[in-house]
Amino acid sequence: MKRFGLTLLTAFVGGAMALGTYKLVEKKYADNMSFDEKQNVYFASNRMSPAITSSAGEVDFTQAAAAVTPAVVYIRTTYSSAGQQSQQDRLQQMFGDMFGQSMPRESAPQMASGSGVIISPDGYIVTNNHVVAKADKIEITTNDHRRFTAKVIGTDPNTDLALIKIEATDLPIVKLGNSDDAKVGEWVLAVGNPFNLTSTVTAGIVSAKGRGIGIIGKDDDQDDNPFGPTRLRSAKPKANAGIESFIQTDAAINPGNSGGALVNTKGELIGINSAIASHTGSYEGYGFAVPINLAKKVLNDIKKFGAVKRGFIGVSFSDLSESDQVADLKTDKTNGLYVRNVVPGGGAEAAGVKPGDIITKVEGVTVYESSDLQERVGRLQPGDKINLTVVRDGAEKNFAVMLKAETPAVARTAVSRSANELYNKLGASFIPLSQGQKAKFHVNGGVMVTQVRDGGIFDEAEIPKGTVITSINKEPINSVNDIDKAITNLKDGLLTIAGYYPDGTKFNNKFTVEQ
Repeated sequence: MKRFGLTLLTAFVGGAMALGTYKLVEKKYADNMSFDEKQNVYFASNRMSPAITSSAGEVDFTQAAAAVTPAVVYIRTTYSSAGQQSQQDRLQQMFGDMFGQSMPRESAPQMASGSGVIISPDGYIVTNNHVVAKADKIEITTNDHRRFTAKVIGTDPNTDLALIKIEATDLPIVKLGNSDDAKVGEWVLAVGNPFNLTSTVTAGIVSAKGRGIGIIGKDDDQDDNPFGPTRLRSAKPKANAGIESFIQTDAAINPGNSGGALVNTKGELIGINSAIASHTGSYEGYGFAVPINLAKKVLNDIKKFGAVKRGFIGVSFSDLSESDQVADLKTDKTNGLYVRNVVPGGGAEAAGVKPGDIITKVEGVTVYESSDLQERVGRLQPGDKINLTVVRDGAEKNFAVMLKAETPAVARTAVSRSANELYNKLGASFIPLSQGQKAKFHVNGGVMVTQVRDGGIFDEAEIPKGTVITSINKEPINSVNDIDKAITNLKDGLLTIAGYYPDGTKFNNKFTVEQ
């Protein structure tokens, strides 16, 4: 009997140890999962209703709406300074006032609203960059009326996407679909919070795909009309223009929908609502969403690296779909991309692409305009290969181009007591140091700055990308969680940040922040 009891106890202890070890391994593995992998695990246990039909079936949106609405959140942002409000106003003009309803100008602090979509049960939310840009405070209200304060994990102005996070578990999520499968003419739903009306669902069809509307990466000082499409198309391009390949829909999208979900009738997320073409700032029939296949790459990069790792072909080109370009370039082709220049040392030059070539296909798919190429390239990493078909001297040639990384550019206040608010005010993204980076800087720990956002403390202090942060307020920093703890330990309103600049120079900077 004693032997049986001992055997039973040994089995119990062994089982408990095995279970504990499994849980630790499971958590570590889960932390390193991509959003696609997390979704597969989630929906293996939480199967969607088989009653949801495709757009070719019965026209009934109730199942899709029920599946999506719980995972679309209401976002309210707070801006504490006039300078940040001015930036917000410019973004509102550029994006057709998609922020939502701003509070009166004379009130302080300034506030705005938008939408977001939960894509991971542990609190990761996708929204638009212009919804959270320069916000001091980001408040999230879920569909079941719970409130959270969010932190910005990272942003990508080139696609107008942002990844934010709240501290919560077991959240409902929207299933990621395949935007490549979306067909012009199929039914879609737009889910968001227009005009502060939470959990609003509208229906329409996919009107077009691959739209480039000239919003991202433009200066907005050219036209008197602040909302109209003329303004969006005539603005001057910046040096680093954005990636535009929008899904166009006639589902009603209004101020406050920005960052919300565009889903098919299966309840699958195929786009993030981002902009409208309007003369008034309200819906006039055209809305635009970032395709989810592009968004997945951006969001996974932000989560894993703190910033987007983008590969480049290494060419400058003209779009032959613009009629005024065709005569100038002396070609009879009306679609494709005319290669004007090839970047020395770039992937295209190494593969054999030359100025004067016309890019007609990417991965075997016909290129009609620049967005067809940009969106495909935008999904890939440096080191990936992409197959281009070009026409040279009347004959087709195929090239496998290896994408190369962009040469990294070196980047150059009222704050509340909330750790998340102060974290957002830092205006930076971070990842833990690798062993090689620790050896390079001769440190035992730290985090590296992977992104510096305009107007934040790091931007104003000229702390660039590639900087290593070793301590904040004399607390050692090895992770984002360490940053959260350290920035709550302000003494006399002083924030002390220490570390090493990319060239190895040591620094110890102090900042005064309002309590």
